[in-house]
Amino acid sequence: MSPALFWFIAGVILCLMELFLPTAFVEATLGVSALLVAVVALVVPNLAIQIALWMVFSALTVVGLRYLMPKRTPYTLADATEARTLTAIAPGETGRVIYEGNSWQARCEDMGTAIGVNQRVIVVGRRGNTLLIIPERALEP
Repeated sequence: MSPALFWFIAGVILCLMELFLPTAFVEATLGVSALLVAVVALVVPNLAIQIALWMVFSALTVVGLRYLMPKRTPYTLADATEARTLTAIAPGETGRVIYEGNSWQARCEDMGTAIGVNQRVIVVGRRGNTLLIIPERALEP
């Protein structure tokens, strides 16, 4: 089997694998790189150079694909950033808050202040299903 045919078959298989086993275009980029090496293999018969070119082409296609992918916007909570505690929350510990009409698990990010029951808090982020909060008085000078 000629090296060009080998790289062509490998490229087609990798591209088809992406159709049936999606891997965020990793297999597709490797397949496209193999197809490019198949063309180069018609001129350059050295297998070591072909493998090195395949690795370079793979890296370039992965980097190039990053620029074509749409930019993700980070998840942001709704405009309302205030919540009210349902349970007392110790510094760095979790408890419950009512946020936008729903009960959420919340973690106090202020390591120096405990938060009592029925206190207003500020939502500063989210990690999974847990809101990250600080007491409202932490923002006062």
